[in-house]
Amino acid sequence: MAKGLAVTMRHMLRKSETQQYPEVHPDLPARSRGVIALVEENCTVCMLCARECPDWCIYIDSHKETLPAPEGGGRPRARNVLDRFAIDFSLCMYCGICIEVCPFDALFWSPEFEYAEYDIRDLLHEKDRLGEWAATVPPPPAHEVGAESPKELSAGSRPAPARRTAPVKGPAEGASPAQATAQETAQETAQGSVRETAQEPAQETRRETAQPTAREAARGPAAEPAKGPEGRPRREPPRAMRDIRSIRPPGSLPKNAGSPPEKKDGPEGER
Repeated sequence: MAKGLAVTMRHMLRKSETQQYPEVHPDLPARSRGVIALVEENCTVCMLCARECPDWCIYIDSHKETLPAPEGGGRPRARNVLDRFAIDFSLCMYCGICIEVCPFDALFWSPEFEYAEYDIRDLLHEKDRLGEWAATVPPPPAHEVGAESPKELSAGSRPAPARRTAPVKGPAEGASPAQATAQETAQETAQGSVRETAQEPAQETRRETAQPTAREAARGPAAEPAKGPEGRPRREPPRAMRDIRSIRPPGSLPKNAGSPPEKKDGPEGER
């Protein structure tokens, strides 16, 4: 009991700090979850926020418009136009999932918190009110000192890799003109042999495809494909379909050529 009275006396003697609200607004952190703001120009009606909302408190309506074809050429395109975007803050639990899943940065957290109502049904706010709160969204905080820059910026400022070329060896220093000429001739001969070795397989392939083999020549000309009733060539079924015909039903056994025929019951068997 004495410890409790000591705490009470200590707070009584301490100077009180009273915030004069609403004349003086509190200094809230930059990432305070006050209300969800909407940037209508960024919304593409992808419906991700409404699908991922665990409380189903987001309502979206839209329609499609056809854009005319550009003058330079092309075709008309269709786009979604946002008609309604409403959030029922009487159901919202301020989890922030809708803001995280939005792929086009159309939803943001705003530190605004003065939107209390006397009737709970008035907490359903449409896109006009949500758009007004977008002006109260604070700018993102600056990066920490010494932190790595974003990957998007580092990739955009990175120079393109230079192409590697084979170095051309010149004549050695102090070499005579005859030695330099012999070295250049040897390099040209080596490059020509590389080209010839690369062209030989292609020439052999063309020669093999152009000239028929002796076995094919002995068979004679290829038979023409069978034609249908209209004179069009008949297409043979693929290998898989031809194999289906030979499949036996389950439980059936192959018939032996020497086995006697099966006897049937009834008058058909007596015949």
